[in-house]
Amino acid sequence: MKLNIRGDKITVTQSMKGYIEEKLAKLDKYFENPDEINTSVLVRVRDLEQIIEVTAPTKKFTLRAEDSNQDFYAAVDLVVDKLERQIRKNKDRINKKYKNVESFDFALDFETDKEEETNVSKIVKRKNISMKPMDEEEAILQIDLLNHDFFVFKNIDEECVSVLYKRKDGNLGIINMK
Repeated sequence: MKLNIRGDKITVTQSMKGYIEEKLAKLDKYFENPDEINTSVLVRVRDLEQIIEVTAPTKKFTLRAEDSNQDFYAAVDLVVDKLERQIRKNKDRINKKYKNVESFDFALDFETDKEEETNVSKIVKRKNISMKPMDEEEAILQIDLLNHDFFVFKNIDEECVSVLYKRKDGNLGIINMK
């Protein structure tokens, strides 16, 4: 993989870059042409936490993982493990969807554990909701009253369907679907 490593509020040293490169090289075995993948690595600091964010856009989809730890090297290990787990867990799903597609990026001939195959996510509940038109302030009130991580509503200010969600930093974000 080609790596673009940058720091936000931190200077990434040569030893840090070397460690990231060494650990992410473990993932090359999962790709047919790893040199064609431009992976972006962002190293951030929040309080005492070292946050590592890795984004690897392939031709058909994007792999992304983020993890944090007080120790930089532990954070890198955690994020690489998370990416590897994503690839291994979704191997069957990826194989079914892109089996006959030319120029597919993944080499799907690695072994998976039986435990990983049984841990496939599935839809366990469906819910139909009626969306009442409201403004963003009322949606904020609703998300607080319901104590949910997200709230879907018909946004009268933007004239679209919006998703209000709680971010990891405690603030709120909004996604507008037009």
